[in-house]
Amino acid sequence: MNASSPKGYTIGQTAENFTLKNVTGDYVSLSDYQNAKGVIVIFTCNHCPFAQLYEQRIIELHKNYAPKGYPVIAINPNSPIVAPEDSFEKMQELAKQKRYPFAYLFDEHQTVYPKFGATRTPHVFLLDENRAVRYIGAIDNNAEAPGPNTQRHLENAIHALINGNNPNPANTKSIGCTIKKAPKPKPATSEVPASNSSTAEPVAGN
Repeated sequence: MNASSPKGYTIGQTAENFTLKNVTGDYVSLSDYQNAKGVIVIFTCNHCPFAQLYEQRIIELHKNYAPKGYPVIAINPNSPIVAPEDSFEKMQELAKQKRYPFAYLFDEHQTVYPKFGATRTPHVFLLDENRAVRYIGAIDNNAEAPGPNTQRHLENAIHALINGNNPNPANTKSIGCTIKKAPKPKPATSEVPASNSSTAEPVAGN
């Protein structure tokens, strides 16, 4: 079953470049990683319990695979209007506290995650050297207690690319919290106050 969003990238499609604000205050682009053999794009956040469960694993993924040419780019897609804990300032606090070794970017205007088709946090998109999407889905199949029998989907996909093979499976179901979309602004009203809405005929002056 294809677990990717029908409105986002599918396996084999090339991800467009994007530029987002990092917790350092600098702006980071996908094109900044031109020398990387691949990129692990993970949509995640602060407040989601699943994101919290996977936080240390994401750190370890970057530490283990960035030296092999596969760095992590973490992106927070949530609206702080809906999830205040996912504000940029809170992102900075968490990244500093946990010493994130990877870029943690804020999709402030929520323009990047829809292109990928991300629907949950965490949601993984593994890109190859040409920035084609090669794996979409979960980090593994055991959020709470990974063990010897855990299926490490993302790591297996990375190893497949390293060995020149296609990831199998290329899609898995992402388990996590739904992405928090910003509420749509209310349309401006153009109603005329009732007291001024009279259309009585003007009275002729003497």
